[in-house]
Amino acid sequence: MAPSQSSDPPDVHRPGPHPSYIQIAKPYIFESKIQECLVVAGVTETRDDSIRLQAVAWIDSVRRALHLPVRTYNTAVVYFHKYRLVHPDNSGFIDAAAAALFTACKIEDTLKKSRDILCAAHNLKLPASEQLTPDDPIFENHAKIIIGVERLMLEASGFDFRNRYPQRLLVKIAIVYGVDKETVGKTAYNMSLDLYKTFAPLKQTTSTMAIACVELAGRVLHTPIPGLEEGNDYEKWKTTRQEIMETLLDLLDLYIHHRASTLVGQDHALDEFISIRIALNQEASAEDLPRFTQSENKKAMSNGTTSNGAKEKREPKGLTSPHDIVSPKDIKSPQPMGLTSVTGTPVQGKPGLKDGTVRFMLDAERARDEKHTVAEFFKVDEEEYEVEVENDRRRV
Repeated sequence: MAPSQSSDPPDVHRPGPHPSYIQIAKPYIFESKIQECLVVAGVTETRDDSIRLQAVAWIDSVRRALHLPVRTYNTAVVYFHKYRLVHPDNSGFIDAAAAALFTACKIEDTLKKSRDILCAAHNLKLPASEQLTPDDPIFENHAKIIIGVERLMLEASGFDFRNRYPQRLLVKIAIVYGVDKETVGKTAYNMSLDLYKTFAPLKQTTSTMAIACVELAGRVLHTPIPGLEEGNDYEKWKTTRQEIMETLLDLLDLYIHHRASTLVGQDHALDEFISIRIALNQEASAEDLPRFTQSENKKAMSNGTTSNGAKEKREPKGLTSPHDIVSPKDIKSPQPMGLTSVTGTPVQGKPGLKDGTVRFMLDAERARDEKHTVAEFFKVDEEEYEVEVENDRRRV
C-alpha cells in the first residue's frame, strides 16, 4: 500500500532566516576598482574632475573659515571620494561636501554643527556687514539634508574610521633628510594638500604619500635630496618605488591638466612639470615599472587615459541621485562595494529589507570564519530513495 501523504508541507521547504550580507571595510581602494565604479556611474572624465576639484576646494575653504585642523580636511576629502564612488551625483556637490566635512568633524573630535558648516560656506561669499549667524532659519532645511546624507557617507565608507595623515610624517621625513623647511618643506606640505584632489589617498599608505611629496618638491625646486630618490630607505618606510612612482605621476597629472586649481601649480611654470614627467616616464620604462601598482588590467592605465594619452569613453547609465532629497527619511541605502552574503554567495544588485540585513565589519578574517561557520547550516543535503509500491489491479 502507498503511504498516506500528510497535508502539512515538509519542513525542508520552509524558508529559514536569511544569513544577512557582510560588507568588509576597505582601507585601500585600487585604481582598477575606482575606474570600475566611475564607468558604472556613467560619469564623464571631464565632469568627474570638475566636481572633484570644486568639492575639495569647497571643503578646504570652509574648514579654513572654521579654523579646523588639516586632519579634518584629510578625513573629509577621503569620505567625499568614497561617497562619490557609490553615489555619483551629477547635479551638484555641495550636499556631499558639506556632509563629508560634517562627518569628519565628528570623527576627528572637532565638533561642528551642520548649521555652522552651512553658515561658514554662506558667509564666504558675503561682506562682513551682511553675514548671517548659524541660527538663521535659512539653514534649517539644508541642515536636515546634511544630517541625512551623513548616513550615506558612513555606509559608503563601510563605517571605517581608520584614516591617514601624511602631513605629520612628511615633517619627520623632511627633518631626517635635512631639507630646507622654508622652501622644499613648505612646498612639500602644500603638495600634500593638493594630493587630496586626486584619488591617491584612497590607494596609498601614509609613508608613500609623504615621500612622494618631498621628492617632487625637491625636483620642482631643483634641490636634490640625497638618499631619498635612490630609495635606500624604502624598506624602512614600508613602501616601494612602484607605489611612489604612481603617486608622483598622479600629482603631475594634476599639475599638468589642472594647474590653476592647485596650491603649488600656480607658482611654477607648466614646462617644469612636463620635464619632470618625462624624466619619470623614462625611469619607469627603464625599470619596467607599471603605471598602477595594483591593477587587474594587464595594460598600463592612467586616470581616465590610456598609455598613449587617449581618453577612455564611458557609457552613461541612469542612476538615482540623492541630491533631490527633502528629508532624512527619503535617504536610500547605497549598494556597497564588494557585497557578499555570509554563505559566500555574491550579491547581484542591491539587497532590500526583505532579502536580508547588511552588516559592516572591519576584520576580513573574522568575516571569512563566520562565512564558513554559517555555510554549514545552509548546506542542502539531498538523498534519493527507491520505494516499491504495490498497486491493486482491479478486474474489469
